[in-house]
Amino acid sequence: MSRPDLPDVETSLPELTLRDEFDDHLAAYLSDRLTEHNLEVTGIRDGRGLTVVARDEAGEIAGGLTGFTWGGLCKVRLLWVRADLRGQGLGGRLMDAAEAEAAVRSCRQVVLETHSFQAPDFYQARGYRIVGTVEDYPQGYQYYTLVKKLGEPLNE
Repeated sequence: MSRPDLPDVETSLPELTLRDEFDDHLAAYLSDRLTEHNLEVTGIRDGRGLTVVARDEAGEIAGGLTGFTWGGLCKVRLLWVRADLRGQGLGGRLMDAAEAEAAVRSCRQVVLETHSFQAPDFYQARGYRIVGTVEDYPQGYQYYTLVKKLGEPLNE
């Protein structure tokens, strides 16, 4: 039945498929499409990936950081340090390297997310401030968005 306020146009929407596993290929495809859209809308085309990796004497990954810079912003997407090396300064060295590179790329701020059970205190001690909180993500915990303005002194 057609509605009088809508044109009588037959549309066929694509079929949906739902799966219960993460699809790295699809995630990369969607990320590329969103990046294309963002570049088209903003005209800002200075985006670059950012990776810092630490390897032990055996060449194994001991820690690392991934993210990107774009439009005066550095986004840290992932930071991880192997359990046996936590608390020894490696996370700080990874962040120092990323922040230094961000400054070289003329970024004015760094943004990242973390959970309450991960490292909010670590980031806050480095001058990051919480600008957003999602409660019960996952249930019983919080998810934080943090930001640090580059070039500002740490609050003592």
